[in-house]
Amino acid sequence: MGDMNSLQRPKTGVAFWSSSGSVLCLTVLLSCLVSITPFHIPPMMPGSGSAFSATRSSSVLGGSQRAMTFDRLLVNVGSDFNPDTGRFRCRVPGAYYFAFTVGKYPKKLLSIMLVKNGLEVQAMAYNEFRKQGRKMQSQSAMISLKPMDTVWLLVQESPDYALYSNAGPYITFSGYLVYPESRSSMGYLNNHLTPAEIHPDCPPPADPSYSWRRREALEESRSAFSVARTFSTLGESRRHHKREALTFDVEYVNIGGHFNKSSGFFTCQVPGVYFFAFTVGKHPRRAVSVKLMTGRGEVQAMVFDEDMSRKREMQSQSLLLPLKRGDVVWLYSQQDERYAVYSNQGRYTTFTGFLVYPESDFMNLDRTFH
Repeated sequence: MGDMNSLQRPKTGVAFWSSSGSVLCLTVLLSCLVSITPFHIPPMMPGSGSAFSATRSSSVLGGSQRAMTFDRLLVNVGSDFNPDTGRFRCRVPGAYYFAFTVGKYPKKLLSIMLVKNGLEVQAMAYNEFRKQGRKMQSQSAMISLKPMDTVWLLVQESPDYALYSNAGPYITFSGYLVYPESRSSMGYLNNHLTPAEIHPDCPPPADPSYSWRRREALEESRSAFSVARTFSTLGESRRHHKREALTFDVEYVNIGGHFNKSSGFFTCQVPGVYFFAFTVGKHPRRAVSVKLMTGRGEVQAMVFDEDMSRKREMQSQSLLLPLKRGDVVWLYSQQDERYAVYSNQGRYTTFTGFLVYPESDFMNLDRTFH
């Protein structure tokens, strides 16, 4: 369909009248034409998007504030994030991916938590080194949100803690909607009739950019998970010859049910390009070595810290991977006695993955690089 003028409603109505002589059919036809959008728009309207990215160019000392606020807003699609309060308020229900990076103030401890609503801790970044040098820590997680749910970064109030930033800046916070909630997304298809609303005598919509089969196919192509651990794991020499996946006990999101937290394996059911991110805590007096694996043990990315001090800190890693149906992705922690992964109820250790592009989106592209 083009604009309303291209529909030529009076002319079409006269033709239909002269052939049938039915006033009822003419009324039904005109009501259908009024109800259908005159524009070619995708199923998800622009107003249903939600994304933000903000930075802070000054440090935060413990006790000076409770929520991390921001002085520069780079992106705010949907206006759901308030930099002055530091709070993101959900408008579109669904699965959101959040990521943050903070700087450690010299000679201070670092502790900051991603929280939902009251004080529901989702994940945290932590570093207990009190050295003069500056460091940075990152963390990320995908969580499911309902309308009016609020997400923010909780700052440790003790004067022993501080976060460092400058005009660089060191402190960033981002979040975006990955998958709208399937059932509620119907509410954002305002310019299309639902099957129940289409009159049985009305011609089908002529919009070639939309079909209910396409919408169902898009929902079936969703795949995402985000998990966390609330306990540590220590390497043991007698298990060094085995390669066991890191398992998880907290499940934030598991769209499609493709991740098994008990086994630690993600099994691809929708071929395409996936984004994976993981953060692990370093156990006191142990080194940390965790690898992102595919198949039976092909290393794709890793984090490593051989510091054997008693201090706790964290390491993060992320990448994109092309996967075929049946491919397996998992995390492997080095299992001899020198290594360990630390976590507790603060959820230091997290693992997230989600489909970015289904294979059908790019499999027919013919591109030549020179």
